[in-house]
Amino acid sequence: MVIDVTKKEINVKIVYYGPAVSGKTTNLLIIHRRLKPEHRGEMVSIDTKGERTLFFDFLPVEVKIGGGFKVRFHLYTVPGQYFYKTSRKLVLRGADGIVFVADSQRSRVKDNKIIWEEMIEFLQSQNTSINDIPIVLQYNKRDLQDILSVEELNALFGGGKFPYFEAIAVQGKGVFETLDAISKNVLRSVLQKAKV
Repeated sequence: MVIDVTKKEINVKIVYYGPAVSGKTTNLLIIHRRLKPEHRGEMVSIDTKGERTLFFDFLPVEVKIGGGFKVRFHLYTVPGQYFYKTSRKLVLRGADGIVFVADSQRSRVKDNKIIWEEMIEFLQSQNTSINDIPIVLQYNKRDLQDILSVEELNALFGGGKFPYFEAIAVQGKGVFETLDAISKNVLRSVLQKAKV
């Protein structure tokens, strides 16, 4: 969180975290496409053969709050492939909130779990607990065959203590519900800290 009192602006960072090709970039593409131009900035995306996002996507979404302040939500995604571990750690640094995008397919349990545990480890290395930062779970790819139940997914990710949304990101289903939840939770957390 960065507060610019002269501009009356609060900048917050939300990171979409998850395994490779789970739908992180798809979420941001849908959000960018459907938001009115006055409510979004330019999106930066670096595509590779292996995965759509090499480093991060950046999408500032702006809302106004009381006291004349405005909040800019900067949305990032992390690269999900295992060898981009250092990049994920750098992108996660300074996050005010996290959307963990899980691939609901049963065949992706191991990938989901490895990235979830890595995220917890990175947060701890930054002196942050998963209990100290707003986290929203998105269970993506709910339209595919052989998917885990919501109960099975909740058991993998915190035992049901985090808000979650079922999604089919390529169709836009669950994308804005997830964004709305993380934005409200981050805004509440930031305003408590900033006392604006």
